[in-house]
Amino acid sequence: MALVKSNFPAFPTFPRLFDDFFTRDLFDFNNRSNSLTHTTIPSVNIVENNEGFAVEMAAPGMDKADFNIQLNNEVLTISSQKEWKQEMKDNERYTRHEFSYQAFERSFHLPKTVVDESKIKAEYNNGILRVLIPKKEEAKALPPRTIVVQ
Repeated sequence: MALVKSNFPAFPTFPRLFDDFFTRDLFDFNNRSNSLTHTTIPSVNIVENNEGFAVEMAAPGMDKADFNIQLNNEVLTISSQKEWKQEMKDNERYTRHEFSYQAFERSFHLPKTVVDESKIKAEYNNGILRVLIPKKEEAKALPPRTIVVQ
C-alpha cells in the first residue's frame, strides 16, 4: 500500500489548525499583548533610577477610579474592570449590540529589601497610569568617593 499526498478540499483549514497549535509559543505570557480571550493587556514600561522605579502603563480611555492597585506580600497588582453601557431612547431598538467590556490584571514582584512600600504613589494623566515606587535609603547607589592612599 502506498501513501499518496492529497489536498482534500473539504477541510481547507485542517492543516492550518495544526500549524497554529504547534508553532505558537504557549508559554510566552510575558511578551504578548493579547490575552487568551483576545482582549488587550496594557503595555508596561518600567524605569529605574537611583531614587526608585516608575511603572508606566498605557491605558487610554480609563478613569482614575477604574484602577485597583494592591500590594500584598511583595507583589504589586494593577487591575481594572470597565464596562461601557449605552442607554437607548424609547424609539430605538437593537439590531445588533456587542457589549464593550475590558478587564486586565498585571502583577510585579517588589523585593522588601529594595522598595520602600509605605511611600508608593500612583497618578493617571493623558492615558498613562504611573506608579512611583521609591527605593529604601540603604538600596540607593552611593556616589563615588575617592579613597586616599596613606
